[in-house]
Amino acid sequence: MDRRQQKTRAAIFDAFSVLLSQKSYSKITVQEIIDAADVGRTTFYAHFETKDDLLKALCEELFGHIINSAIDSAHTHGLYSDQAAPESVFCHLLQHLQENDKNIVALLSCESSEVFLRYFKDSLNGLVQSQFVNQNRRHNKEIPEDFLVNHISGSFVEMVLWWIRGHRKQSPAELDQYFRAVIEPIL
Repeated sequence: MDRRQQKTRAAIFDAFSVLLSQKSYSKITVQEIIDAADVGRTTFYAHFETKDDLLKALCEELFGHIINSAIDSAHTHGLYSDQAAPESVFCHLLQHLQENDKNIVALLSCESSEVFLRYFKDSLNGLVQSQFVNQNRRHNKEIPEDFLVNHISGSFVEMVLWWIRGHRKQSPAELDQYFRAVIEPIL
């Protein structure tokens, strides 16, 4: 994409995010997105076939960014200028959530949160598989891997919701410690 297309796409994402913070996903129309982004209908449809495609692209960008950057320990966003990056990929992921990059916490707790939580959990599955199940599994080998991945991803999402609802009082390191204390015994 050229710079103009990137700016248009960003404007559509921003407008959509603002609308999502104000009302339910099901009540948002393409016309409202077009008006808020100040783009034409043809321009919108040049980027996205439907509102669902826009939602999917927004989620892929948001969750892909934080999960890929959590896996890449060199990608620190300046979080660790005076200390070493955390050993746990989940602590790193929580630090990105704490940073609230691209207002992701608001999307995870807005009226349409169930849509975002589903995408978040689906995005976590690959991370959980590669970072937890494939590397650390010692116990309960009779439990199917896909069940474990689903369980761990779901637990992580619920922990993040608990953290958000509690106004993010715990540090990412504390949450990571809690999470690993609960999850590691089953692996």
